[in-house]
Amino acid sequence: MDEVSLNTDPVGEDDAEDFEFVGDCAMTEYVGQTGIIQNPLPPAVAMEFETYEDVYYFYNCYAKEQGFGVRVSNTWYRKSKEKYRGKLSCSSAGFKKKSEANRPRPETRTGCPAMIKFRLMENKRWRIIEVELEHNHLISPSSGKFYKSHKHIGLGTKRTLPLVSAEEVQKIRLFRTVIIDGEGNGDADTNGEFGNNVNHSNQLKLKPGDAQAVQNFFCRMQLKDPNFFNVVDLNEKGCLRNLFWTDSRSRVAYKYFGDVVLIDTTYLVDNYDVPLVSFIGVNHHGQSVLLGCGLLAGETIESYTWLFRAWLTCILGRPPQAIITDQCKTLQAAVADVFPRAYHCLSLTCIMQKVPEKLKGLFEYEAIRMALTRTVYYSLRPEEFEAAWEDMIQRHGIRDHRWIQTLYEDRRRWVPVYLKEIFFAGMFPIQQIEVLTSLFEGYLDKNTPLKEYLDKYDQALQTSYQLEALADMDSRNSSYMLKSRCYFEFQLSKLYTNEILRKFGKEVEGMYSCFSTIQLSADGPNVTYTVKEQVELNEDRRDSMDFEVFYNASEMEVLCTCGLFNFRGYLCRHALSILNQNGVEEIPPQYILSRWRKDIKRTYILEHTCSGIDINNPVHRYDHLNKSIIRVVEEGRKSEDCYKVTLQALDEILNKIHLVDKQV
Repeated sequence: MDEVSLNTDPVGEDDAEDFEFVGDCAMTEYVGQTGIIQNPLPPAVAMEFETYEDVYYFYNCYAKEQGFGVRVSNTWYRKSKEKYRGKLSCSSAGFKKKSEANRPRPETRTGCPAMIKFRLMENKRWRIIEVELEHNHLISPSSGKFYKSHKHIGLGTKRTLPLVSAEEVQKIRLFRTVIIDGEGNGDADTNGEFGNNVNHSNQLKLKPGDAQAVQNFFCRMQLKDPNFFNVVDLNEKGCLRNLFWTDSRSRVAYKYFGDVVLIDTTYLVDNYDVPLVSFIGVNHHGQSVLLGCGLLAGETIESYTWLFRAWLTCILGRPPQAIITDQCKTLQAAVADVFPRAYHCLSLTCIMQKVPEKLKGLFEYEAIRMALTRTVYYSLRPEEFEAAWEDMIQRHGIRDHRWIQTLYEDRRRWVPVYLKEIFFAGMFPIQQIEVLTSLFEGYLDKNTPLKEYLDKYDQALQTSYQLEALADMDSRNSSYMLKSRCYFEFQLSKLYTNEILRKFGKEVEGMYSCFSTIQLSADGPNVTYTVKEQVELNEDRRDSMDFEVFYNASEMEVLCTCGLFNFRGYLCRHALSILNQNGVEEIPPQYILSRWRKDIKRTYILEHTCSGIDINNPVHRYDHLNKSIIRVVEEGRKSEDCYKVTLQALDEILNKIHLVDKQV
């Protein structure tokens, strides 16, 4: 056993304070190099940092923001003198030892339990392993009380950034990235073996005025949104390398719609002037919703890893269930590193769009394209796909084609037949006509300057917010026109948004194209059926396909080989046919998803705790009231009636305040 602790006394004893120099002394130079974290997030289990000092610095910045001091309670060392574990506590932790002096100092500690524990992992990164956020005393960031641990934290540092133009001196505030990683592997392979047009540039290609535009954009967003989150990555020369930002609405939207996320790298890969990477989800209307943005210097594992960890930070270390990206080895390596537990799938749309580029020069290209399309979209079982793929490559002599080989190697990440167990909420198109549009379509083309994009950014978001608000009004206030007399459709019309109902209505209509249902086998309550349907394979050809449907009457479970429920979030025509045939009048509750419901109130306001509010402090009162009134504004804008009620209530509140003011 080569691990020892130099602090053997209970946490909170005065002896522990002797080790406070571990943080303070080490931080003097460190703070001068990096500046101060802006709006630091609360510490959370699984957050990771490069060094011991980084952990101290992050917790100290958080403590200063909240209004308490920090003490190093324990630091453990190996026999080699290497630190491997630490504990930071609130400065009010523990109690002082009793003194025998005639006039002992008064007790200032409260035995506060607030603390974090962290340790050195095998990848040489420091991970938080335990967190306690609650204090047993009042804390106030505006109390003006001085704490020893804050003496080296200034107002932030600025540094001149040597950019493209030597004529313009451009400055931007520096922020330190706090890193969260569920599994914890921060080492990135940047040796270039993962190649997909990899750009090894170490800094953003900025034009004159771009750095100032970035600073102005961040300042403007922070003034409008106190919970706007942004981090900046600098290279060794202090130049901008990578950026990430997101607003409070996007952060709250992730809570509702963060189960499946598309990482859109189109603008970066296609060498747009704005190297944008977007995190995209889908809302209750099936509309795209922005969950975060970044600008990257290049397609390197290092840049992607930095961006993913920055995003993971703002969503408090809770990764999505499924992630969809382009077919890129660099991306795959970064996703596997940062999101090891998420299902990583490759965009079927992007792959099929590359077919002309990759295969156009081949003999019998059109026949190959049709064979590939049929194999990918119409295989119902893995063995069907394997047989059709083998027939295609043998018939057309493309077994040795490098891209075809790569597609086959990655087949379990992009071919629908292998992905039926993963929930996609409609974000993985399984038909050729399905295409997901970009949120910035019409606002960003290949030659759009960065300054123009940043100016239009808010306009693009406001457009998407308005579309969602209009869809909300349409779903709540207008009755959906039923396409059939089927009770399944009537049932969901009371629950789902209109756009999802329109899509589901096509499945209800499709029930009538299912012309034959045969029972294959029965084992107690488990029954397997075959449902035949006429399917349009291409413009001039229709064919009959057999879909197997598993049905369990006791559990009210129904499962079809087409996998539509997981792909789109509602039952398919084949499953509906079997439910109808078995006399089931309503869709079972497990197949009614809350993410599509119109009766759930979704408030895009970050929740704030009220603990530690010092009502005697005017600055604290202002801050708390400001955050509270935002919620009122958000609710009041939802309809004309809500708007009128809000105005009336605000007038009443103002009159009451005037009466109180006169009495005082």
